[in-house]
Amino acid sequence: MKKVMFLLVAVFGLSFALNAQNWIGVRGVLGSSSGAELSWQHGLGNNRMEFDFGWATHDSHGYYNLTGIYQWTGDIVNNFGWFAGLGANVGYWDGYDSKNLGLGILAQAGLEYNFNIPIQLTLDARPQWDIIGAASGFGYGVALGIRYRF
Repeated sequence: MKKVMFLLVAVFGLSFALNAQNWIGVRGVLGSSSGAELSWQHGLGNNRMEFDFGWATHDSHGYYNLTGIYQWTGDIVNNFGWFAGLGANVGYWDGYDSKNLGLGILAQAGLEYNFNIPIQLTLDARPQWDIIGAASGFGYGVALGIRYRF
């Protein structure tokens, strides 16, 4: 399953890497699960898509997921801005005897600062409703992210 997730991330990455502003980095997540994500943002005019490949722990079980979010963005002042979006994720729970596949819908809202060098810092909240899976129900996360623009 881990190889399939890696392949999906690679295919998405290659298919969107054409003539747009791209950011790649990491997000550290705390909330109903704690973990980290590899994060990639692809600009779409004034808005963007974000794809995250993450791993987390919840009640001593491992979780690997792929998340896609469409984000609307706006400026507050100078290099400081906001973003909000809607998306979905699919994942795999390690350590359960059944219901290992997870599927959820989510929202995201946050603030970002884009330095004059190609570095971005973000702070966001992401509530999520897991529709199916071992941990179905409401979950949440707060994340600090750092990305590099290429």
